[in-house]
Amino acid sequence: MSASQFEEFDRRMRRISRRHSKLSQGYVTSVNSDGLVVARPKRRSNRSTLRGVAMVVIVLIAFKGFLHSQIGSAAYAERVDALSQGSAIEKGGAFVMVADPLTLWLSQKFSSLVR
Repeated sequence: MSASQFEEFDRRMRRISRRHSKLSQGYVTSVNSDGLVVARPKRRSNRSTLRGVAMVVIVLIAFKGFLHSQIGSAAYAERVDALSQGSAIEKGGAFVMVADPLTLWLSQKFSSLVR
């Protein structure tokens, strides 16, 4: 086997290996117009990332509402003020934990459920 034939063979093997590793993570089959069944790798979507971020935001808002309902409005505001006097990370936490209208509404709903 000459060097050029070996290089061509090596390129083909690398291409086949890449395709095989992509197909091993999931594939979709389709039929071409000539009747040939072709397997293509599944496209990865960003839905799972967006779903994860949405779940974190929902849990954070629910936590804020529950915390507000349990410790009361005055104590909650006092603790957020104490956070805003701290380091940069604590100031960021205070910014996130400020009681917004959704938090107050959830707090009312949680208090009516608990009592």
